[in-house]
Amino acid sequence: MLTIDQTTHDAIVAHAKRDHPDEACGIVAGPAGSDRAERYIEMVNAAGSPTFYEFDSTDLLRLYRDLDDRGEEPVVVYHSHTATEAYPSRTDIDLAGEPNAHYVLVSTREHGNNPGPVEFRSYRIIDGAVTEEEVVVVPQLEASTP
Repeated sequence: MLTIDQTTHDAIVAHAKRDHPDEACGIVAGPAGSDRAERYIEMVNAAGSPTFYEFDSTDLLRLYRDLDDRGEEPVVVYHSHTATEAYPSRTDIDLAGEPNAHYVLVSTREHGNNPGPVEFRSYRIIDGAVTEEEVVVVPQLEASTP
C-alpha cells in the first residue's frame, strides 16, 4: 500500500496535467530504508514525448548525489500516460530499476490538461512482475518517530 499526503498527490496530478500532451515524470524521496514519501521532486522529461519518458542523465546524477547526501532514496517514481490507462507499459516494466519504489502512473487521457479527474494508480515492479497496490491519500503524513 502507498500512503501519500494530499499535497504531494495534488502536485503529481498538476505536473501530469501541465505537461500533457507529453509525459511528465519525477520522484518522491524519503529516508533510506523507509516507506515515507516525503519530498516531491519534479523532473524534466528529457524525451519530450507523449509516449515515453526519460530522466535527463545529468539531472539524474545530480539527483542521486543529493539523495545520497540527505540519506534518502526514491520512495515513489512517477510518470504520466497521456493516451492510455495508468498501467505500466512493457518499456516501463523493463526500466523499473528501483525494487523498493512505488511506481505511480497518472493517466491524463480523458481530460488532458483541462479540469477533470485522472487515473492515479500505484504498482510494485520487481523482476518484471507488476503488482497493483492500494493508494491511500491522507491530509498529511504522520510525524516520523526517531
